[in-house]
Amino acid sequence: MSTPNGFPQHSRMCLTRSMEGGAVQDLQAKKAGKAAKKETGGDGTPPKIGTPISETLKLLPEDLKANMKIRSITPRPPRKPRLERAASLDEKSWRKWRRFRTSQESLTDPNETSSSNGSLQEASPSPPTRGRASPCNPCCQQDSLHSSPDALEASPGGKSRGGTSDLGKRASEISSAFGGLLRGKAFAGGKPRLSQIMPARPLPPMELNVASHSLRTANRIDSDCLDYRHYSQHKFGRVSSSLSDSRLQGNGTLYDNCSTDSMKSTFSVLTPIRAKDVRSRSYLEGSLLASGALMGAEELSRYFPDRNMGIFVATWNMQGQKELPVNLDDFLLPTDPDFAQDMYVIGVQEGCPDRREWEIRLQETLGPHYVLLHSAAHGVLYMSVFIRRDLIWFCSEVEYATVTTRIVSQIKTKGALGISFTFFGTSFLFITSHFTSGDSKVNERKLDYNKTIQALTLPKNVPDTNPYRSSSSDVTTRFDEVFWFGDFNFRLNKDRETVDSILNQHPDTDVSKLLVYDQLTSEMSRGSIFKGFQEADIHFRPSYKFDIGKDSYDSTSKQRTPSYTDRVVFRSRYKDDIQAVKYSSCPVIRTSDHRPVFALFRVRVRPGRDNIPLAAGLFDRDLYLIGIRRRATRELLKRREQKDQRSSSICSIS
Repeated sequence: MSTPNGFPQHSRMCLTRSMEGGAVQDLQAKKAGKAAKKETGGDGTPPKIGTPISETLKLLPEDLKANMKIRSITPRPPRKPRLERAASLDEKSWRKWRRFRTSQESLTDPNETSSSNGSLQEASPSPPTRGRASPCNPCCQQDSLHSSPDALEASPGGKSRGGTSDLGKRASEISSAFGGLLRGKAFAGGKPRLSQIMPARPLPPMELNVASHSLRTANRIDSDCLDYRHYSQHKFGRVSSSLSDSRLQGNGTLYDNCSTDSMKSTFSVLTPIRAKDVRSRSYLEGSLLASGALMGAEELSRYFPDRNMGIFVATWNMQGQKELPVNLDDFLLPTDPDFAQDMYVIGVQEGCPDRREWEIRLQETLGPHYVLLHSAAHGVLYMSVFIRRDLIWFCSEVEYATVTTRIVSQIKTKGALGISFTFFGTSFLFITSHFTSGDSKVNERKLDYNKTIQALTLPKNVPDTNPYRSSSSDVTTRFDEVFWFGDFNFRLNKDRETVDSILNQHPDTDVSKLLVYDQLTSEMSRGSIFKGFQEADIHFRPSYKFDIGKDSYDSTSKQRTPSYTDRVVFRSRYKDDIQAVKYSSCPVIRTSDHRPVFALFRVRVRPGRDNIPLAAGLFDRDLYLIGIRRRATRELLKRREQKDQRSSSICSIS
């Protein structure tokens, strides 16, 4: 059926719908023109391309409808219908959805979220179709959609042909932001669409490196080998085949120095050493050059950046008991400090008959990270020095000496044992002693002290680090750091009833009233013993004398007064070199009438020179293997017991 204009009636209906859609688009074009005019200041100057989209988004939709010129739309004759088989409703709906998906403007379904690259047609809603769509309806929709970009015309100075002008692009962005909002107003059933949130200003650039070099210092390359990477890359074409920073830095990804350093320490090769350094260095007597010295400042800073090491010093009178504690963890590895110490020194008085078994138990408890640097004995006085396995190369030869304080004695139960060595550039002296016993024998104990400092012949071959401050009559002046510990046998000058009443009235940490009667504290304040030595504050109960296997003090007929017989004192050549961290006892070990007493210290270490006889990494390898084997066996037995315990629990259902 034709109309007076010569067009078929159904073509006229399609044209009418196209013109209605074009009218809405022209209104939006006016709105975009007014926005462009505001941006150019009204003089017709085209807007700058670099204008931020956040400023353009501030325009209201009503302002965009006023300044867009309307271009007449030339009606086009409809396309000839294609002869094809009749399609079902499902096929037609699928084809309609397919045309929307493959169109140039990437139209989306109104129920979905807004597309970030939408066009102006997305903002202009088309009338909803009612009933079955006519065959020409898709064609009319395509013609209308294809003609809409050509209908846009920019302000007088702009170029807007085919949607390629700057203003057309800006209007397209604006319509993408406000299209969902307009559609929500036009259709009550549509979902409102909000514009994207844009930052007010550009974000600051992120740095490529987000780690701190101070968090990891153990895997640095020596300063004299800093050019090794450049040299090896030039000489060999590559640095190493292991995982390194270059793989992470080369592709521009974000990396972390701590992570890459950790990977380097696990996967990469050891720190490179020049051939000339190998020629000039010996592990018995190294290079004297400061830059290449094994005991120098560079090597010290590698292992101790703050130049402080942790030392555990303990003393225990075992009363000659054959039975050893089942577990020594509470003694050697207290839970208060988070980390283990770098060196463990344990002195024993009246030690167990099997000294080797005692050392094996110590090695088993400390585990594979520690090795026995040296051990010595003087009768039933034992001393063992364990050090971290990594630090064994920085110790000098270990020397020891003994002193017997009892004149006539077949069994050396009283006396002193000293062990000395140099670690980097700091000399250490450790002395364990067992002085004369008896409540009133204070003078005899002072004589034991004087005889020890005069008769202990140390050092022997290892040179003194500061001979100008040494004295031939006092061994403690010939070393930088001195630790003296043992059963000094100094008592409390008070009767048993008074001491018990004080212990019952005050908690364990408040023992200041007891220390008023302490003999050692009084003698040290007078300067008659341990001259120049210090002792950390005491906050634990007296370590002597207990009933074996119990927490009660002597309940025999003798009723000995509880006393602080087991002590740890220290002195240093330099002020504040030794800082006491913890000073306590271990009450859970009850196999003796004495409780073990230990102290934790932070000791300053100084760099040294390699002109001393070094230990060359020597340690007791047999003891190490036996202790580690026992530790592994104990762990396997523990796991087996746990497994058997889980399997033995049977749940029955009645």
